[in-house]
Amino acid sequence: MIQAKPKLVIAIDGPAGAGKSTIASRLAKTLGYVNLESGAMYRALGLKAIESNISLGDSAALLALANRSTIELEPTPAGNRVLLDRRDVSARIREQDVTDAASRVSTHPAVREWMVARQREMGAQGGVIMEGRDIGTVVFPNAEVKIFLDADSSVREGRRVTQANAQDDPARAEKLRADLRERDRRDTTRAADPLKAADDAIHIDSSSLSIEQVIARAEQIVEERIGQHSL
Repeated sequence: MIQAKPKLVIAIDGPAGAGKSTIASRLAKTLGYVNLESGAMYRALGLKAIESNISLGDSAALLALANRSTIELEPTPAGNRVLLDRRDVSARIREQDVTDAASRVSTHPAVREWMVARQREMGAQGGVIMEGRDIGTVVFPNAEVKIFLDADSSVREGRRVTQANAQDDPARAEKLRADLRERDRRDTTRAADPLKAADDAIHIDSSSLSIEQVIARAEQIVEERIGQHSL
């Protein structure tokens, strides 16, 4: 009798620019898992705060806004569609003003608690990959696979500049670098669930690795854990 492979929860944490989103997306397609993008959920709420003219520093107002919101991730062959109150905001949430808003929204403990509850509901049945800053430590502390994906700060900054096609625009490139440094500062010093690796996470330093090499290493880790859980 053929035994079905267990559906694991895979947590991928790490700083901005380490490659978490790319790796999570590729792994999800390979394994047939759902990719739960925590960042996309914060971006969606940040967008709604912008559209509702709510202060990004007002924790109570942001929590009330979250309670009035429906945020869904709909898998497609090309990646997740992000639905905010049934409206497709997949492209809009990638713009810089929303990125900045998401980072500020994510610092509020009450908002993070609301998000964690939604994320746990979405991943309760397993078969999910989730990337973020506190997935293996807070959202899914019992995840069967925990990966902490990191890279040297200068490498991560360079990737952001390249992604934005800002190599020939020194002023914009420096702004992108400064934004990432500020993002790192907020992520590591916030009072609510600061960025840190889970004690049982497997570290992957992507500084000198290609995407394919990182994916291969992550796939190896996952296959080893699937094998252990199939025994």
